Amino acid sequence: MRITRVLSTALLLAGLAAGPAVADSSPSASPSSSDDSSAPTQAGTSFRTATELDQGQQATASGSTGDYLYWSFAADAGQRPTVKATVKLPETHAGETWQLDVYDGLRRRQACQYGAATRTAAQDATSLDLACTLRTVRAWSETWANDPLPGTYYVRLTVVDLPSSDLGLPVSTELRVDSKDIGGSAAVDGSLAQPLTPGIAVKSTSNDDSSSSSSSTSAALSSIEPDGGWSSGWWSDRWVWTGVGGVLAALAGIGGYALTRGSGQPRRVPPTV
Repeated sequence: MRITRVLSTALLLAGLAAGPAVADSSPSASPSSSDDSSAPTQAGTSFRTATELDQGQQATASGSTGDYLYWSFAADAGQRPTVKATVKLPETHAGETWQLDVYDGLRRRQACQYGAATRTAAQDATSLDLACTLRTVRAWSETWANDPLPGTYYVRLTVVDLPSSDLGLPVSTELRVDSKDIGGSAAVDGSLAQPLTPGIAVKSTSNDDSSSSSSSTSAALSSIEPDGGWSSGWWSDRWVWTGVGGVLAALAGIGGYALTRGSGQPRRVPPTV
């Protein structure tokens, strides 16, 4: 009877403790923007002029073959971003190869975990789809590593193989970025002091004084950030699973003791002399 009560208590506590953790660690797509009218309709031509894009928005842009098209978006720790692009080609064109590149806030090219980031369109193709799923964004990394870190990410879309006769033909593009929340399985011990969000402009401030006047310049940081702001970097559902493991270990010790201690009295009592 005692063993049954111990096992029942262990199962009940494990179910109550594991419930929130399962809900927190389940991957979910990033919330899409409810106002599609705010989605950008043009792209930048360099890193500094990249068009800011919120995750979940459907960005569009028109250009010409041979142009470099740039967008930027924010990715936080624990997210696994997926960039999808569609290029609508002109009616008549030669075979051409398009490429989708993603760079982090330090302008380091990030490798695609999976997805076709480079594809060749046949002469009769009317559109071309590209995709790139990055590695999970980490809250902290070694200085020598090339791990994706929280901050701004740049997307560059361009044609890399095209006959010179087709340069300048009009094309239209669509771009969308979504993320999955990976949870505590990708958590690390540490966090950045600030996300890798570069300055997009320089503003000057002047200090008027009766004796002297001086001016200083400072960088204006990009306003793009994830919904709800940047995460603190230390909390994850891994803490919940650690607590659950400690509770289960304690209950296992109690159950083992109850199984092995017996009734407390020896079966045979030696006769007294």
